[in-house]
Amino acid sequence: MISRRNIRVKVMQTLYVLEAQENQAVSNESIKLLQKQFDLSTELFVFLVYSLTEVARYAETDSRVRALKHLPSEEDRNVNIKLAGNELLWTLLELPSYKTALTQYKPQLRIQPDLTKKLYNDLADTSEYKKYISQAGRERKSEKEILEYIFNDVILPSELFQAQIEELFNNWDDDVEMMQQLMQSFLQKPNSVNFQDMLGKDKWEFAKGLLETVLEKKEVAMDLIKPKLKNWDPDRIALLDMLLMQMGVCEFLYFETIPPKVTINEYIDVAKDYSTAQSGQFVNGILDNIHKELVKENKMHKVAYKGLNS
Repeated sequence: MISRRNIRVKVMQTLYVLEAQENQAVSNESIKLLQKQFDLSTELFVFLVYSLTEVARYAETDSRVRALKHLPSEEDRNVNIKLAGNELLWTLLELPSYKTALTQYKPQLRIQPDLTKKLYNDLADTSEYKKYISQAGRERKSEKEILEYIFNDVILPSELFQAQIEELFNNWDDDVEMMQQLMQSFLQKPNSVNFQDMLGKDKWEFAKGLLETVLEKKEVAMDLIKPKLKNWDPDRIALLDMLLMQMGVCEFLYFETIPPKVTINEYIDVAKDYSTAQSGQFVNGILDNIHKELVKENKMHKVAYKGLNS
């Protein structure tokens, strides 16, 4: 569910915070800080799932409110509530781990009822929604597609929702792409998600191991990086670039199942997204030179592992 690229970003962010705190030693606090990064992502995902289910369930609320009007019209008395009974929706709502997450994170205390109503009304005006409620019966494909449409085409593009989510979660900009991928996977296979363990054991071990290794082997990494900087003053290089290069070197040396090409490409992409305009090319050049040196000196030992990037 959460990719290795997402994990690398969380480790980078944790290292950045530790650098700012001048706390570069491995400790329980550094691991807790990393865990908090993933907890915030889980909390955000729970809120997004809750927002989706509330918009879908509002069809029933809308029907009830309109029926209670002083002089309800024929349309008011016959609101289609098919969406509220969406079978996939109720599969999600009944998941034990999701129910536990609602108790733990309490998104219901942060939701804005007026915004939920507006999002539902926006949905009700769309041709996609009208097509969905006009179809007799329930097909698994259409049940999933309407929920995907609500999330991707109604909720996420809403400026009001964007303002709310940015106010509630300062990790939104960093996590938005990951959240879209998670939601897509979740709607495809709801039972594949455990809200109490979004990472899984293997990926958590990778995340923790990468953080610990970069902290423990910083001097080793810098001994390889500094000679490649030529006329660059290490103190004037963007901090994120330096951290990404340290992480890359540690993957070269201490993570034998990760192919060097994967490492280099991952850190180029992260540098482009999170650092300066020139960072991708800069990080690429340094890591590529270090990789060639390690290979030449027979200091890099890798083994094949097919499940690496899952």
